[in-house]
Amino acid sequence: MTVDLTNCDREPIHLLGAIQPVGFLIALSTDWVISRVSANIAELLGAEPEAMVGQPFAEFISPSLIHDLRNRMAYLVSPDSVERMFGVQLAEGGRYYDVALHLSEGQIILEFEPGSQTSGDTTGMVRAMMARLDTRPDLASFYREGARQVRALLGYDRVMVYKFAPDGAGEVVAEACKAGIGSFKGLHYPASDIPRQARELYKRNLLRVIHDVEAVPIAIVPQRDAMGRSLDLSLSVLRSVSPIHLEYLKNMGVRASLSISIVVDGELWGLFACHHYSPISPTFERRSVSDLFAQMFSLRLESRERREMAEYERRARDISDQLLSAVASDETLLKDPDWLADILMSAIPADGVGVWINGNYAFSGTTPPSEDFRAIVRALNATAAGKVFTTDNIGSLVKGAESFAKEASGLLAIPISRSPRDYVVLFRSEMRQSVRWAGDPHKPVEYGPNGPRLTPRESFAEWNEQVEGRSRPFLQPELRVAETLRATLIEVVLRLADEAAAQRQQANARQELLIAELNHRVRNILGVIRGLVRQSQPDEEAVREFVEVVDGRIHSLARAHNQITDDHWGPAPLQALIDAESAAFAAHKESSIHYEGPPILLNPQAYSSMALVVHELVTNSTKYGSLSGDGIVEIAWKRADNDDLVLTWTESGGPPVKQPTRKGFGTTIIKRSVPYDLGGSADIEYDPAGVRATFRIPARHLSEQRSFKGTSITLPTPRRISHGPAVSKAPIRHDLLAGMSVLIVEDSLIIALDAEDILGRFGAEIETASSAEGAHGTLDARMPDLAILDINLGDQTSFGVADRLADAGVPFFFATGYGEQAQLPDQHRSRIVVQKPYTSHNLARAVEDLLGLAPPA
Repeated sequence: MTVDLTNCDREPIHLLGAIQPVGFLIALSTDWVISRVSANIAELLGAEPEAMVGQPFAEFISPSLIHDLRNRMAYLVSPDSVERMFGVQLAEGGRYYDVALHLSEGQIILEFEPGSQTSGDTTGMVRAMMARLDTRPDLASFYREGARQVRALLGYDRVMVYKFAPDGAGEVVAEACKAGIGSFKGLHYPASDIPRQARELYKRNLLRVIHDVEAVPIAIVPQRDAMGRSLDLSLSVLRSVSPIHLEYLKNMGVRASLSISIVVDGELWGLFACHHYSPISPTFERRSVSDLFAQMFSLRLESRERREMAEYERRARDISDQLLSAVASDETLLKDPDWLADILMSAIPADGVGVWINGNYAFSGTTPPSEDFRAIVRALNATAAGKVFTTDNIGSLVKGAESFAKEASGLLAIPISRSPRDYVVLFRSEMRQSVRWAGDPHKPVEYGPNGPRLTPRESFAEWNEQVEGRSRPFLQPELRVAETLRATLIEVVLRLADEAAAQRQQANARQELLIAELNHRVRNILGVIRGLVRQSQPDEEAVREFVEVVDGRIHSLARAHNQITDDHWGPAPLQALIDAESAAFAAHKESSIHYEGPPILLNPQAYSSMALVVHELVTNSTKYGSLSGDGIVEIAWKRADNDDLVLTWTESGGPPVKQPTRKGFGTTIIKRSVPYDLGGSADIEYDPAGVRATFRIPARHLSEQRSFKGTSITLPTPRRISHGPAVSKAPIRHDLLAGMSVLIVEDSLIIALDAEDILGRFGAEIETASSAEGAHGTLDARMPDLAILDINLGDQTSFGVADRLADAGVPFFFATGYGEQAQLPDQHRSRIVVQKPYTSHNLARAVEDLLGLAPPA
């Protein structure tokens, strides 16, 4: 059966019930009665173990030693304290011993080792060791000097400084050893080599010694107390060794070992690991000096790491200040990936930088392909907002990352906005370095001579594991620096946004003023022309008809002018043009004009030309075609394969059509405007069943969507019904609202009366309110079946009424004269919005969508 080394984590190494044979152990109750002893106690006190258990300890040692031990107990101020006494005599004229004492589960544990009467100058020794350590200029030489000092003090063949990684694995970062035994420096050991419970004991008991791996352990008598418990030897200096660990050392050829914990900021940073290839027993005094040195080493290491961190973060702050001041004088630097890469990678080492701002991206250095970068940004958007995100394995974030793993395996993403999410992303390439493991860390092991327990690996030959798909991880100090840079970049972005917003506001104000003045002047000119035409007409019927035709064409141009100037002389919707002409010259036949097609915007030149064309088609149909009787007009448009717009006009159901005998100006407009003004084509057929016309408008005159570096930017589109992908004028069912009550909230009387007329034709019972207060009063009396809410009610809005209707479950939609500029609160963002003026078709389509009704075929 094969198992994994992690099973070692379950071995109770602190309850082995034995000590090493270099000393003796006595356990006392709090009233100083012997409860347990080591089986070799007769060599120390001359009495058999069983005879001593239950006897007062004072019967076996001198009263002066009892006094000294009791006094020393006062020094045990913390649960993990261990006190030491050197050169102690158990009886007058007897041998000298060194004693360690601590508390364990309410018992006093005394451990004796052979010692000497005199002790060296401990203070001077440690001071000299620390003085040499403080001369080391960098951490690498600091580690190396620490290993040299411990080896000089204790005399082991090999002393290593062993540093733990965050995952528990370790690396030999420094070494001092005798010549000819090879080097372990740079070797890595998996976390399972030092089980979890052993690492916890290293934090409690800072020094651990194994005098001889071949020595036979000495049992503790009795093995278990009356409750069946073994003695907890977590803090024991003589505690016996796990058979698994003994085999581990034997397989390495090691005969004796010693480890001293290096604890930094309360956590186990690493160890001084000492190996000897023959039995060795450093004196208790020397081990205590090495323990003290290790604690001083830990404090110096903590201080050095903090100084390095402070210096690193100071440099990062300098870089942040440099970034802030540079962008303040040249805002284009923020969009320069090469400049950003230079300044950011001087603070956080990386191989490449990707910048994503407002959907646009740019790269510097080694980065993923653009498509994969977009996928990474989408995945980053699912992470917590406003926090630096890091991973050493991009494959855990997005699928398919193995295709670019060699270029980018890890990333650190610095968000520089909340909505939309903008990022500066630092990439690190794959860590193509060979990690030197001391044996295969993944190799399973088999049950061995210790029964159901594990044997460690039998081979420690260097084994290489190639790290693939992962980068060198970003460390906590680098994350803290990234947070500093994030705050700086956000400050830069906000400052630039404020400046840009102020400039845009000023420019928009100037533009609005100019457009308003221009629109006012054009309207005045068109008004003067209309007045001159109307005032100059004589009494002749033919001339009056001429004046009416000219007046209609001027009106058509005026409406087109208003439409394109409303959008700051920008593209305007085709369907709005058709609505305007239908309402102006075929109002009584509006339900007979059906149209369908995707949202299309015409540029100003095309819009003005098509306004005249549609005007002529509508007026001619009203006079002579299908709209003069009971027929219908069907208008359809679509994009051709080359993106040109193809618009068809089809009349049916009217009086028979005849070819015109005279070529008038209106016919000229229909046939020649699109080819002459727009470079397109026009074709008109006078079929007896109805006029058919086809127009092709080149794509350069159209606006729909445009893409910029992979980002789709949707231009404003008319929102007759805000959520509809296309507009269609299908026939209207005249019983659409039969038997239903409708509340109209509208502050304009004329518009309200217009809406009442239309909804009345649909069979509705109508209540009208001109203000939010009036609407609430109506709702207090009775809830309607449906409601239409004008968004802007003078200096108020209808959003409070909308909230009340939503709570009551009453369906409603909004209406506005502001078109796409209408701003809705978040809770109503998905509501239908109808653009005024009201028409039979836009109200009918809105009601059908609101109630989930299919339009009639």
